[in-house]
Amino acid sequence: MYLADVSRWYLERVVWMVAGTVVLSGTVLGIFIHQYWFALPILAGINMLIFSLTGFCPMAVLLHGLGVRSMCELRDEERGKPGSGTCTAH
Repeated sequence: MYLADVSRWYLERVVWMVAGTVVLSGTVLGIFIHQYWFALPILAGINMLIFSLTGFCPMAVLLHGLGVRSMCELRDEERGKPGSGTCTAH
């Protein structure tokens, strides 16, 4: 069984939170407000497929630009090696 670290908020965890929020919100709004809201979970699914095939995630790029650090970056900081080049975040 895999259990993710939940002691802090890191980039990968925030991306999953945003994706879950978009999927749930779009589904609820599609059921109760208007069917066009179903476009949100469809777009989230497309984004997840794009990431799985290419490794590119627009939400991760946006969040990283806003200062959310990846798990790798946080681990490097804990080890006292910030910017050591072990992370591949761009």
